[in-house]
Amino acid sequence: MTTTVTPLPVADVHRPPSGLAADLRAARIVCHRELLRWLKDRRRLAAGLVQPLLWLFVLGSGLSRVVNVGPGNVDFRTFLFPGVLATSVMFTAVFAGVSVVWDREFGFLREMLVAPIRRSSIMAGKCLGGAIVATSQAVVILALAGLCGVPYSPVLMLELLGVLFLASLSITAFGLLLGARVANIQSVMPVIQTVITPMMFLSGALYPTAGLPTWLALATKVNPVTYAVNPMRHVLFTHLDLTPAAAKVLDHQLTWGGWPVPFALQLVMLAALGLVAFAIAVRRFSKTD
Repeated sequence: MTTTVTPLPVADVHRPPSGLAADLRAARIVCHRELLRWLKDRRRLAAGLVQPLLWLFVLGSGLSRVVNVGPGNVDFRTFLFPGVLATSVMFTAVFAGVSVVWDREFGFLREMLVAPIRRSSIMAGKCLGGAIVATSQAVVILALAGLCGVPYSPVLMLELLGVLFLASLSITAFGLLLGARVANIQSVMPVIQTVITPMMFLSGALYPTAGLPTWLALATKVNPVTYAVNPMRHVLFTHLDLTPAAAKVLDHQLTWGGWPVPFALQLVMLAALGLVAFAIAVRRFSKTD
């Protein structure tokens, strides 16, 4: 006796289309996830504002009584303001990039990496999301500009926002690079403190870089955060009425071997350093099993 087996119908498997549109959609989804994580974490929102406020209104107010940053009686908090903006972006952006370590530890990164999309689109989404988060938190500090002697000029605010967003993109890419090199969660904080503390102090964010020893001056030139602090400080002081002597000290011109680096080239350097960090991070994650 023979039994006839009726084959079951085979359902069509729908495969999402690949290509640029799929990569952009994946980047948008990852970016959206980063924003949702930030908005739901109120402690992270508050913690991201505490340190820059302490720099400005505790350290700045205290040192303004004893520190003379240059001729013209410029308030130390006014000088400090662009540096605090840059460092607030730096901490937030680096943590946004390094959050990839948590994604790897809890398995979410593996789920993303097995998707039929380019890994560069995943990294681009995290980079964009981190940049938006960092810039959004810096906007709160920017709103306090008047308390630091900084005018609320629309042009000035837009220029500062533009530099802030570019700095956020580049530094988040640097954070992704760190995240690609860190093996586990326990190593995150030591690595971050070891790397970003020197970057903050060697950027000229907290003190004028004019007259530094040669080895320190060289360190500031290879520091990516320098190319965020200097343009913002230049933008700010071009909107203030400074004497030539005060401008020479406060708006110190960055030089390479005695050649003054133009404002636009500093921004190009900031973007280039970010692209290099991003490319290395993507290459590193492409080797992840």
